[in-house]
Amino acid sequence: MNAALRAAVIAEWRGLPQKKARPDRFHTTGEMLPKIMQRLGLRERLHETEVIDAWSKIVGEFIGAHSAPVALREGVLYVRVLQPALHYELEQISKSEILRKLKKRFGSKTIRDIRFRVG
Repeated sequence: MNAALRAAVIAEWRGLPQKKARPDRFHTTGEMLPKIMQRLGLRERLHETEVIDAWSKIVGEFIGAHSAPVALREGVLYVRVLQPALHYELEQISKSEILRKLKKRFGSKTIRDIRFRVG
């Protein structure tokens, strides 16, 4: 009989209250980091960084070279476009396809809309 089991049997026989198992107070960094970021309001910033890193892969080399996401706020991705002609192309023709790809990759809660700005 091991020592812990023996101590539990003796304590029960004597009528002593059983020790409650203490919850595990230690958590991995991977478990705690998302919670901390949520509390500090940094979760959206993490998504913003991921979107910026993936932008050229999602839109293609040419569009990626002439545009860049600058912010992600409340589900709206703001993209800076270098040329007015490209702005028109993105806003009128390619916006729905780009938005579909972004939602597929990052989820519909992360990105709800795209706003293109010439600048």
